[in-house]
Amino acid sequence: MGETQIAFAFSIYDAMLRNLVTFRHISGPAGTQIVPDLATSVPAPTDNGLTYTFHLKPGIRFAPPVNRVITSSDIAYAFQRINDAKLVAQYGYYYDGLIKGMTGTATSPDNHVSGIQTPNPTTIIFHLTKPAGDFMQRMASPAAAPVPPEIARCFTLPGTYGRDLVASGPYMFQGSAAVNPKNCSTIKAMSGFDPTTHITLVRNPNYAQSTDNTRANYLNGVSITVDPNVADIFARVQKGQLDGSMTDPPPATTTRQYLTSPQLARDFHSDLINQVESVTMNLAVPPFTDVHVRKAVAWILDKSAILRSLGGASHYTIATHIMTPTLPGGLPASYDPYQTAGESGSLAKAQAEMKLSAFDPQHDGKCDVAACKNLAFINIGQFAGADTVVQNDLAKIGIQIVPRDLSVTTAFTALFTIKQLEPMSALGGGYADYTGTYSFAQPNFGSTALSAPVSCCNYSLVGLTRQQAATYKVPYPATGIPSVDTIINRCEVLPAGPARDTCWSGLDKTMMIQVMAWVPYVWGRNIVITGPTVTRYVMDTMTSSISLTQIAVSNHASPGA
Repeated sequence: MGETQIAFAFSIYDAMLRNLVTFRHISGPAGTQIVPDLATSVPAPTDNGLTYTFHLKPGIRFAPPVNRVITSSDIAYAFQRINDAKLVAQYGYYYDGLIKGMTGTATSPDNHVSGIQTPNPTTIIFHLTKPAGDFMQRMASPAAAPVPPEIARCFTLPGTYGRDLVASGPYMFQGSAAVNPKNCSTIKAMSGFDPTTHITLVRNPNYAQSTDNTRANYLNGVSITVDPNVADIFARVQKGQLDGSMTDPPPATTTRQYLTSPQLARDFHSDLINQVESVTMNLAVPPFTDVHVRKAVAWILDKSAILRSLGGASHYTIATHIMTPTLPGGLPASYDPYQTAGESGSLAKAQAEMKLSAFDPQHDGKCDVAACKNLAFINIGQFAGADTVVQNDLAKIGIQIVPRDLSVTTAFTALFTIKQLEPMSALGGGYADYTGTYSFAQPNFGSTALSAPVSCCNYSLVGLTRQQAATYKVPYPATGIPSVDTIINRCEVLPAGPARDTCWSGLDKTMMIQVMAWVPYVWGRNIVITGPTVTRYVMDTMTSSISLTQIAVSNHASPGA
């Protein structure tokens, strides 16, 4: 799943699910604030930061077909499913090894987690193995939302429960009320969700606005359709046939049209998000097994030309390091270890670095061996303009790439499938799952993010171990692969504050100098175009996407997004 898909999914989950605590689901710094949701308050940790006790608000119920009050056991069951090895939880690494008893290796979702206690229906206690400065943010993740066992235990394969997800928030899948929960054989897929064609949300009749200070359901419902023709999406939005776009960013021509028209510009929404766009290199694929080759790439790329290919400085800003400035610990823009005049790259510095590489036996500043030829370069339509820039720049140092512009789903599936060993891409869109730097660093650069055959989102394979390489049957370089696990683990346990921020800044510098797996070129932005029907648009800082619980449209009937 790619960054835009993750943001889209989190936006849907925000509309459907409630957690013990949550973010405020609005834009700006206020959107990063943790507030109570199902819990009566945000608890302070006890036992030197190792124990958290939550008390649930009374009377909050699941949507149909369950309809009963949510209890502490439903939250515990969500973690029991995360801990079940057969279900291959995508976000298990946020909890495995942190909550006592969570290893991701349980044989059944009915096995209790030793570090989670539910002494009564309205109390749940978490015991940690070590402090985590962002534990509250992790508890706000969709993965930690309550799950009713009577429905979910019928789904024993990875990803299958999503078709019949039982809501606890303002909206539910259309058709939820028609599901017969008598037994597993009577449960049929809810009509409101088909991953290939549509998602239709309707109001949850059991949702009580009085218990929720962060969301609303201004809309009667939300209809999201899958349209593979991106140009068609934006043409229909402009004609008023759709309320807006959601997942796919507009083509560069559409962006220019809106940015140059005062009338259209008001419907163009571009928000800085917890993401950086980078050219990535796979550390297990020659010639990128050599750090000098990777640094040569960092020196040669003309970031200013890439910026122009994406629509210019009026829209994007050049990124000078990896950790986004929206996250705690992000370095200032002045930190730019590969700075060149006008950010246009330096052939001399790139060649000097290449000469230090084992892949330049002629010492002429070029990659002289066969491993440097015909390297696939994965991209998507949004950034396709960068293909020619990168191709021409890399040719100057002997690296020959073959651009492959794919759909978002196809591109990220290829990059996340470890055994495919895609050598290079323009999609190092490092994305934070929440506004906490651990959620950026660990998935993108931690070795535990490589614990499944399809990884999210460490597609450079930073920290890949010999054992993991053997498991996935991929070659392991004789020179090894650098790891930043020690730094990530050190930062994780620090409480929020200056020391934690400084630690993350140190990781940023290490990634830029010692590792150099990604060459950042622009800071990420969430781009949405809305139609004239939209009267209120809010970008959710946490999800980096539309806040479906804040948006409003005019009263007349509207077909959706």
